[in-house]
Amino acid sequence: MSKESINLEVLSTRSGFNSAVKHMNKTMELAGTLGASANLGDLLYERGDENLSGERSALLLRMLLIDKLGYKAVSSNLAGVATDVPALAAEFEKWKGVDLVAAYHHPDLGLLIANPKIGEELASFGMLRRRELLVIYAGKGSAPSDEACQKAAELAITLFQGGKGKAPDALLKGNFTVKKPKKEAAEKPARAVAPKAARAGKSPAKSAPAKAAKAGRGRVASVAAAPRVSARVAPPVVTTAAPAISKGPVRMTPMYSVVVSNELFHNGNVEAWKRIIASYNAKYPSLQVYIYYEGERILDINSLFKWGKVKHGSAIMFAVSGNDIKDVAKLQRYLVQGASSQFEAFLHGPVSNVLKLFG
Repeated sequence: MSKESINLEVLSTRSGFNSAVKHMNKTMELAGTLGASANLGDLLYERGDENLSGERSALLLRMLLIDKLGYKAVSSNLAGVATDVPALAAEFEKWKGVDLVAAYHHPDLGLLIANPKIGEELASFGMLRRRELLVIYAGKGSAPSDEACQKAAELAITLFQGGKGKAPDALLKGNFTVKKPKKEAAEKPARAVAPKAARAGKSPAKSAPAKAAKAGRGRVASVAAAPRVSARVAPPVVTTAAPAISKGPVRMTPMYSVVVSNELFHNGNVEAWKRIIASYNAKYPSLQVYIYYEGERILDINSLFKWGKVKHGSAIMFAVSGNDIKDVAKLQRYLVQGASSQFEAFLHGPVSNVLKLFG
């Protein structure tokens, strides 16, 4: 069987044919919109179309940016990662002489596309990981690309890897300025920061654990009376503000830090975290919580105890992915409590019961 016949097999069924037609129509719509000032990352972000995400978005990169507009492309498996992503966006925003599109192959979420000049879009990449593939496309819209575009893509890769470099003057003058995405203007950004009580070192909120007492048939009344967390416990830290996320392609929040205030993150803390995350998943089944420790994703929370390395003062990172992400700040507060001596507040009641911590 020839390659051509294999590529056309999708058209042999009604559903496959209809899917291909829809994809072509949407591609043609985007192609007509791209021009002197429209950015492909912005267009995908504004539309929030699941049918234009993942592998299908990879087709758009080749068809629209390479074949149609002739953009220069530079790729790299990241040898290092920049620690200040908002600073990257601020730097790229100055590059008015070139249009940029970043495509990052996230190890958990797959292919993510963004306009790197806009911090909110770039934040959807979450925490960049070493050795993962990043591709930078640089061009001048409908105008022919030149050597400056090639240099811009190479320099952008260098900056993403934590390197240093100064943009040539030719990149700082032009019409490719940042335009606020329509989605961002239409929606109120989600506030995913620690509450004043947590920033002041006070004990976490008690309202939701108190509600959990009802789920345990009256046997977890001690939850609301759990002891206060010591004021010496470091408040939860978020690396950057979480972007507003709504229906559309799956996105991931930035990484949030949970500092272990217990002497050791032992089996009780592990079980508390399991029940907290189970409660979150029960309320938001379409969202997924990712746990990271020392830069590695933790697939089994039990391993944090088995390693015996997670002690007082250690930081465990987490992020949430999905559409329409909610209650990240509340989840953070509960995980902080679960990593402290207050972990027992989440262990009362039958193991089979799911705590109603999120309403």
